[in-house]
Amino acid sequence: MNNAMFESYDAYKDSGVEWLGDVPEHWILNRHKDNFGFVTDRCTNSSLAKIGLENIEGKTGRFISTDSEFDGDGVKFEKNDILFGKLRPYLAKVYLAEFNGNAVGDIFVYRPKKSISSNFAQYLMLSDRYIDVINSSTAGAKMPRVSSNFIANLPISTPPIKEQIAISAYLDTKTAQIDCKIDLLNQKAAQYGKLKQSLINEIVTRGLDKTVAMKDSGVEWIGEMPTHWNLQRIKDLSTLQSGNSIVSEQIEETGLYPVYGGNGLRGYFSEYTNDGDYILIGRQGALCGNINYASGKFWASEHAVVAYLNRSINIKWYGEILRVMNLNQYSVSAAQPGLAVDRIKRLLLPVPPFSEQTAIAKYLDEKTVKINQIITTINTQIDKLKELRKTLINEVVTGKICVLSESVQDV
Repeated sequence: MNNAMFESYDAYKDSGVEWLGDVPEHWILNRHKDNFGFVTDRCTNSSLAKIGLENIEGKTGRFISTDSEFDGDGVKFEKNDILFGKLRPYLAKVYLAEFNGNAVGDIFVYRPKKSISSNFAQYLMLSDRYIDVINSSTAGAKMPRVSSNFIANLPISTPPIKEQIAISAYLDTKTAQIDCKIDLLNQKAAQYGKLKQSLINEIVTRGLDKTVAMKDSGVEWIGEMPTHWNLQRIKDLSTLQSGNSIVSEQIEETGLYPVYGGNGLRGYFSEYTNDGDYILIGRQGALCGNINYASGKFWASEHAVVAYLNRSINIKWYGEILRVMNLNQYSVSAAQPGLAVDRIKRLLLPVPPFSEQTAIAKYLDEKTVKINQIITTINTQIDKLKELRKTLINEVVTGKICVLSESVQDV
């Protein structure tokens, strides 16, 4: 495929199908069910690996090696079958099976017929155009699902099998190259993220002066701290108070005042509970203990703990040292994890003088802004590569561009 070129096919025809548009003249127009068998065989073999939606990476079709939490029998699939996530299809969870297994939960299993290559089929079903038309048919607001009947009768267009294989080989090469670049950039962004957190950890617990005399804090997570710093409890620095109850029906997508829960912004409401600058600590859920900041007029929900600071405490220094403390480890294990607020009030932390807190906060603002800018630039590059990958698959599998050598086109 070294001589592949981006160009159009010699002739096109009107498919009569909006999502397909014009397709190459020699491509076949038919329905999904003409190319796939719909597999419903119950799997009773407990030795086969279970594959659930959590095992399929959205938009890439990669297999994620984790144990499925789904209990019960599913559908027995075979190697080269296509597993398609029917719940929230916009997530584009499409897996080309690399082994025999048990598809559990909200997954349809399709077995490609002789008219379609398994590899080509996966790329077709991963394409945004295919996913968009599938998603437009879903029923259910909170748990949208597509029906098997809709997919069965969906019009599709396919080239001759040898051309499908050649197209798939081209996309395999190109998407692998793009995915490799994305992985490297993700690693780079993660490294900068670790650098940022390491910087924060060091500065908020040790200060800016690396020559200052140190002493043993007597607290395991702190270790040594500057001799002129004091150990104080969280309750000595702030008052922690849960936010006010609000039901989901009261929260709007737009409105006067933001509503903050345990994980950040939830929506908007016509009233507010707080006015000013505050630290919010997540109170419930798997992410309880996480730290957010809120400013101005806002409503703090019952899922957030509001920290009301003493006057001698800098909000940025305090918020970041609370983050370093990893308050999530003090959650109460239950069906719905919750933060043990009474326990964390008694936790000790190293406290510098207020002027030093302010200097630390200013330094962190300057340094983290630069690191954040680098991470943002990397993420922009990642987004562009993802868009390129998406566009490439869309245009190739629907015949909008031809990436084949003349010898392959003549087959």
